[in-house]
Amino acid sequence: MKTRAPILIARQALALAALIALPALPAFAAPPTGHPSPAQARDMLLPDKPPGASELPNEGTVVDVIHANEFTYLEVARGNGKEWIAVQKMEIRPGTRIRYEDGAVMRDFYSKLLKRSFPSVMFINHLAVTTQP
Repeated sequence: MKTRAPILIARQALALAALIALPALPAFAAPPTGHPSPAQARDMLLPDKPPGASELPNEGTVVDVIHANEFTYLEVARGNGKEWIAVQKMEIRPGTRIRYEDGAVMRDFYSKLLKRSFPSVMFINHLAVTTQP
């Protein structure tokens, strides 16, 4: 055991000398090119903000409103006829002018809750009220 002690002390001294001789490393490495900043990453993870009314391509007047569990179905009169859209449940009245985005269209859509078929329904995320009755 007496012969091992000097060897262990020598190894520890060598390891300490090697650590002292290393150049100082930066505290943080730079992110790769194109990597988002923390603020940009946060914005990417937040839910989408509703676009402004001027950014929404479709416009019309609400003719009929049907509320279901999670959705509000709106029949909208447009220049080229009428169409049904569905949006997250909201309070809106017939006669309201709206603008809305394009969405996923389901043809021959049957609602079990409403026990009703729609020729087509466009499910959208955002709409903006432009004028109320």
